Amino acid sequence: MDHIIETLSKELHVRPEHAQAVADLLDQGNTVPFIARYRKEQHGAMDDQAIRALADRLQYLRGLEQRKAEVKAAIAQQDKLTPELSQAIDKAAALTEVEDLYRPYRPKRKTRASVARERGLEPLAQMIFTGKSPEGKRLGILDLQSAAEKLVDPEKGIEDADAALQGARDILAEDFSDDAGTRKLLRERIQREGALRSAANTEEDTVYRLYYEFQEPLKKLQSHQILAMDRGEREGALKVSVLPGEFGPAGVILEKTDPRHPFMGILEEVAEDAWDRLIFPSLEREIRKTLTEQADEQAIHTFALNLRPLLMQPPVKGKVTLGFDPAYRTGCKLAVVDGTGKVLETAVIYPTKPHNKVEEGKAALRRLCDRHGVSCIAIGNGTAGRESEIFVSEFIKEYGGDVAYMVVSEAGASVYSASKLGAEEFPDFDVSLRSAVSIARRLQDPLAELVKIDPKAIGVGQYQHDMPQARLSEALDGVVEDCVNAVGVDLNTASPSLLSRVAGVSQAVAKNVAAYREENGGFKTRRELLKVPKLGPKAFQQCAGFLRVPESERVLDHTAVHPESYEAAEKLLDICGYTLHDVGKLSELDGRLKEFGQEKAAEACGVGLPTLRDIAAELQKPGRDPRDQLPPPVLRRDVMDMSDLTPGMKLTGTVRNVVDFGAFVDIGVHQDGLVHISQLADRFVRNPNEVVKVGDIVDVTVLEVDEKKKRIALSMKRH
Repeated sequence: MDHIIETLSKELHVRPEHAQAVADLLDQGNTVPFIARYRKEQHGAMDDQAIRALADRLQYLRGLEQRKAEVKAAIAQQDKLTPELSQAIDKAAALTEVEDLYRPYRPKRKTRASVARERGLEPLAQMIFTGKSPEGKRLGILDLQSAAEKLVDPEKGIEDADAALQGARDILAEDFSDDAGTRKLLRERIQREGALRSAANTEEDTVYRLYYEFQEPLKKLQSHQILAMDRGEREGALKVSVLPGEFGPAGVILEKTDPRHPFMGILEEVAEDAWDRLIFPSLEREIRKTLTEQADEQAIHTFALNLRPLLMQPPVKGKVTLGFDPAYRTGCKLAVVDGTGKVLETAVIYPTKPHNKVEEGKAALRRLCDRHGVSCIAIGNGTAGRESEIFVSEFIKEYGGDVAYMVVSEAGASVYSASKLGAEEFPDFDVSLRSAVSIARRLQDPLAELVKIDPKAIGVGQYQHDMPQARLSEALDGVVEDCVNAVGVDLNTASPSLLSRVAGVSQAVAKNVAAYREENGGFKTRRELLKVPKLGPKAFQQCAGFLRVPESERVLDHTAVHPESYEAAEKLLDICGYTLHDVGKLSELDGRLKEFGQEKAAEACGVGLPTLRDIAAELQKPGRDPRDQLPPPVLRRDVMDMSDLTPGMKLTGTVRNVVDFGAFVDIGVHQDGLVHISQLADRFVRNPNEVVKVGDIVDVTVLEVDEKKKRIALSMKRH
């Protein structure tokens, strides 16, 4: 374990004792949010993302150690495990190296070499390789021919000397192919000098036309290019291959062979055969697999980076909101929800084609706005979204009240509407009416609504359906969990979907919490959680700090202070001359704490400095929402069309998606514009996530508009 911790410390730039502490805490069954928030002293205040990265790497390294043990055991069973080989396996830093070392000893299916070995041609192969007889005498070509003739045996399938020599060559070719050092050198040369090439496999014009004649060095390939070519190949549009580079593979294979070797010409031919028939096809498959795995990881990382700010978008709190789910033939579905998300009324209007009942639709909207005091309209961005936005904009101009609208991403709304969860929440509603409710709530509290949807369906990545689904789900679920726990959850109002994302709370326990709440009229204290079936002391420890009970008479139950630190919080208040009644009104707390001395106060309270600072921050702003510190969403009253855009026009927009080659920005024309990576900043940008994230409000300049192709090119450069 010590060398694993040492590796983690070096790779992730953390102190060994902190890496060890995280590993121990994970092994004890603690959740990442709990470790990140409430065990800061043990791990040096690493954030949740750093802890997840450490957990992923720890799992890989432990798997690597297990595989090393399996390989050594398998070789030992063959009585071929030498101290040198054992040491080489122990030193291997990656699974690839371990498998290379195991390759000569792995049970093989029938090959040309295995057949030759069965025919007794191994000694002849050794003569060619060493250039010497078994007695150590240097051989010439006639000696070799004579040795081959002695092995002719038609009953064994060796018809003549040439057949014997060919069998010996086959044995040597496989030996060259199985040599771990040779494979490593050749792999490195291909990765350094090789390229990936794709060519058209069809005469049809497809979305993969960009890759019909494409070639890029392996070391310069972008993940989106790899994933595009992989998909094009799967769909039969492309042929993809690795070009190894201009180096001579035989020279690498025979690097340690004396150039004066008597059979150098034969060895060179064998090396070329080994390369063409065995080594390169194997390395090509391996390199393609590695490229795809790396591209998948990059895409998953990008997806996770985009998902976090999307979930953490600032809520539009306390406003009566009308959800507007656009459609043509079946009509636009409307749902009005109050400031807490409770559905007040639903309706269906037909302002779009083929019905075009515009005035009737405006009358219905006016009635809903008057009756319920609607101040925000959330419009879905799906089919008929553009026409619906124009309709709502015209209505707002005529209505004249304090009403604004925002176009909301519908991604995943239909998934939720048709789900078991949607049916349980609104059993009497039509599927499309559920979508309207979801759209309204997405504006009010994106996090609380989006947790009801499989993160993969939210649509803030690329090629998500091509990813390893288990790995993608694991990464995205981690992001959702971190976001939910960073914000905190109201124990008495949260849906089971939201509760199940709280650290330590499973879906079954979340349902039990909701059932207990229903039966007992809500929770009065955090401690009451221990009465919930299947929620034991360990689960309570993990979840309690993230659950708020505004109805509790104990003010600390309203905060993110963990119950295990209540005594410390009360001691801190006492030190600074306050009581629990002063929580939330502690404007001088920082000054008094500084005067007393933070380290001295931490020691008196029995906690570490990071925990003391967290407690002090919570006491000053109990239950604070980190999303409130972000810029509010852009609400609009008027609508623009692509035809209104001209090059040079300056606009404000919202980042909708970030990909490897740039960012898509909503500028209010129902067609997102692309800020190419080269236009994101006045400096060179290696990764778009360095500059923008989903949900950012940005200033852009229109570069180019192509109405026919529905493309808008934007720039965020200042000059």
